[in-house]
Amino acid sequence: MKRIFTSIILLVSIIGVAQSQSEYMPYSYQSYQKFDAEEYSTSTHEHTAFKPYIIDSVTKNHYDSLMNYNADGKQHSWGYNKLFNEHLIDIKSAKSTFYADFLPNFTMGKNLFGGKESTSLVSYGAQIGGTVGSKLYYYASWYGNQADFPAYETNYINQTGIIPGEARARVYGLDNYDWQYYTAVVSYTPNKYLNITAGNDKNFIGDGYRSLFLSDYISPYPFLKLTGTLGNVQYTAMWAHFDDPDDLDANGNPRQKWGVFHYFDWNVSKKLSLGFFDSVIWYDKDEDGHERGFDVTYLNPITFLRPLEASNGSPDNALIGLTGKYKLTDGITGYGQFMLDEFQAAQFFSDNGSSRNKYGFQLGIKGANMFGVKGLNYLLETNNVKPYTYSERGPILSFTGNGAPLAHPWGANFRELVGQLNYSYKRFDFSGEADYGHYGQDPLTGLDYGMDPYQDYTNPAKLEGNYIGQGVTTNMYYLEGKVAYVLNPKYNLRIELTALYRDEKNVDYDDKTSLFTIGIRSSFRQIYDDIAAPRTH
Repeated sequence: MKRIFTSIILLVSIIGVAQSQSEYMPYSYQSYQKFDAEEYSTSTHEHTAFKPYIIDSVTKNHYDSLMNYNADGKQHSWGYNKLFNEHLIDIKSAKSTFYADFLPNFTMGKNLFGGKESTSLVSYGAQIGGTVGSKLYYYASWYGNQADFPAYETNYINQTGIIPGEARARVYGLDNYDWQYYTAVVSYTPNKYLNITAGNDKNFIGDGYRSLFLSDYISPYPFLKLTGTLGNVQYTAMWAHFDDPDDLDANGNPRQKWGVFHYFDWNVSKKLSLGFFDSVIWYDKDEDGHERGFDVTYLNPITFLRPLEASNGSPDNALIGLTGKYKLTDGITGYGQFMLDEFQAAQFFSDNGSSRNKYGFQLGIKGANMFGVKGLNYLLETNNVKPYTYSERGPILSFTGNGAPLAHPWGANFRELVGQLNYSYKRFDFSGEADYGHYGQDPLTGLDYGMDPYQDYTNPAKLEGNYIGQGVTTNMYYLEGKVAYVLNPKYNLRIELTALYRDEKNVDYDDKTSLFTIGIRSSFRQIYDDIAAPRTH
């Protein structure tokens, strides 16, 4: 696997030079929402669903202004410029650029409820990036982390073995964890019609905060992505590789699996866009250790996958989905997703709650410059996923990777209503989130009620009469507010104050968290605290 992606990166890196600069922007919702006014304008035909973006002419001016808004044109000392305006190392020539930064993350916090535990994060990181000519862009980042989490996140980590949105957890003390996080990407744009991206990173499909197709929640993974754009049509084919820590081979090592993802995006007009998604997950080795490896059947980048999967005897996990967005006005956009995992018509139309009818949907509305205030952006979204969705005949075929769901962080068997509000003014960033979740956890008896996609769906708690919230019915209320003062936008170095309230309750417990944290943070990676554990405790 490593040899494949190393060869791809070397091949891409020696291809020629072009005429217009392309930059690869690491994805996080909080960073990308700042471009909503341009991306969702009724005067543009932008393809907005598959992220990360390649910075182009539409967002280039805004991106440059965000990266340089601290520059005042005055003469300052070397230390002042490095702290507030520039990369630590920044080299530019006629045909190439290079930059490097140190990325510190130090926070401390206190929970005022429950065990009143203290929290902390100590993280040292670095990033490098640059261009070769004007077609090739590269980026890499690395973080070494140690943390003490609030009780609800500790419970989640102990159940799943995963640091939310980051990596596999390693225990180094009593409820203390450390982990590594790294990305590396090479992106090549030979012309305006094609982009080739390869590396180890995250991807996201959708226009909302969550995705029911592919989210940025799991840890970075190796992938190859081809994106072709012709006028109002964009088509993306991506092949990726994952491991599965919950499914071990005969030697006790995590089993490996592959995924292929296709997304077709059609801008019907400047207001209306429609999309089609399909994917297949397959194992690298079977239960007896027989090698299957990369299935060349799925190498064709311009075909629909379900017929191919069926031609193989349907041994794999295939999903399909539809998306849509409509710009109601210049600044207000409605969007949605429908994902279908498995469908049996007789049971579906009889409404008997069959465990074999697995699907989910998303509806949302988002807007920029609310009330005419520049930089005040909002989002309101609901996500609903039926029990047992994303699960399969064992963990190795489930719609998961690296120990976490590939789509929504909560897995399945949930209903969510989430709102986001963001405002940027000069060096200040303000953000708020309100989230209500209704979901059904699995009881300690081990019965599978459909929230955890790693469970074998062929052994459900019940075959019929299934509904969202079954099992240990749980309600979660989540509020979070952040105030950040950006010291250096080049690597998002900021002083950040966070207040978080979370109340999760069911018949087994009522856990309340009131957490306040303060710290200095850098990087563009998304931090997920709005999580839900798959089992009660």
